[in-house]
Amino acid sequence: MTRTITSIEDLRLIAKRRVPRMFYDYADSGSWTESTYRANSDDFQAIKLRQRIAVDMTNRTLASTMVGQPVAMPVALAPTGLAGMQHADGEILAARAAAKAGVPFTLSTMSICSIEDVAEHTDQPFWFQLYVMRDRAFIDRLIDRAKAAGCSALVLTLDLQILGQRHKDIRNSLSTPPKPTLANLVNLATKPRWCWNMLQTRRRHFGNIHGHVEGVADMSSLSSWTATQFDPRLSWDDVKRFQDRWGGKLILKGILDPEDAENAARTGADAIVVSNHGGRQLDGAMSSINALPSIVAAVGSKVEVLMDGGIRSGQDVIKALALGAHGVFIGRAFLYGLGAMGEQGVSLSLDIIRRELDTTMALCGLRDVKDVDRRILAAVCGCQSARADTHPRDFGSFSCGDGPVATVAGAATAAPPIIGSPHAEALGQSR
Repeated sequence: MTRTITSIEDLRLIAKRRVPRMFYDYADSGSWTESTYRANSDDFQAIKLRQRIAVDMTNRTLASTMVGQPVAMPVALAPTGLAGMQHADGEILAARAAAKAGVPFTLSTMSICSIEDVAEHTDQPFWFQLYVMRDRAFIDRLIDRAKAAGCSALVLTLDLQILGQRHKDIRNSLSTPPKPTLANLVNLATKPRWCWNMLQTRRRHFGNIHGHVEGVADMSSLSSWTATQFDPRLSWDDVKRFQDRWGGKLILKGILDPEDAENAARTGADAIVVSNHGGRQLDGAMSSINALPSIVAAVGSKVEVLMDGGIRSGQDVIKALALGAHGVFIGRAFLYGLGAMGEQGVSLSLDIIRRELDTTMALCGLRDVKDVDRRILAAVCGCQSARADTHPRDFGSFSCGDGPVATVAGAATAAPPIIGSPHAEALGQSR
């Protein structure tokens, strides 16, 4: 029976059936109890929108820019490790889909397809994401390879100095390619489409690392090397060094705290990404959407603020824009499409988000995505509905007739609602 696909959730369910368990779980999980992973998406639901009527909704546009690059909508594909294990040649397919949709694609350091693979098989520049590793000579070569491939921006991830524990990866004995254990062989036997596609490609290792690291000759030594390479000594001086070597557009990813945002802005980076690594690092950290307003308030006038984490719809995109993000990254949303249907699935995931964003913007009374701001937000509490305060330093705050000021997405106020009150519950603060 053919399934009608109407949402990212539909793609997720198909991907869960088609992708081997260890790789599906790798994408669709967080660290420890996964509380931050869940909060990333759940906290969007607390943000309510103002529906407008009798306004002109014709001639709408989603066109915008991200780090000065024209985009068809303010959405980029996030760097995701092992995308080439969700579907054979996954990074190449995702890059092609992104180019067709007019949005940026970001290749992860921990990709299956290499920088050169993606550059050879696509006709649009892409962004490259860099992890900081102890082997600085290798990192220098990676930066040089990205420059040679024509990458148009470097996304430097700062929140992976050490790995958060991800229980599912441990239980599944995650490896690439999969280890031939009995459990893995039994699971692979139920995924014939995935297995057939993987047999057609030579790309089954970490393409940016395999063959590019001295002393690493096989997958066993590669795994050992990778496990010890993330550098806990990372400092802002290192950021400056990489910035100087790169010499192009720089995006700093993994910012959750206003103080860190201030430090990042002082580097002169072109953008920062409010992100908790998809809930895969510090379990119990604030969701990205809750962290966004205070960071925009702190540095929004100094540096372009992007965000990722929990976005599963065009409505999530517009809520992030309303709270001050200049654009967003999507990770799992496109990975579900990739695992479900390859390049076609990534294109479908982007089209779903585009249509949802366009329709939601219209119903909020706007025609240009660049006009989206806090005016489209509404809070619903026990006493009344209220419109977002437009004070530039008071993101997402609302006046409530019963006295205290209620908030959306964790914005700080002098009189926060009491936990457990109707005001707090309506705005998701009873978590």
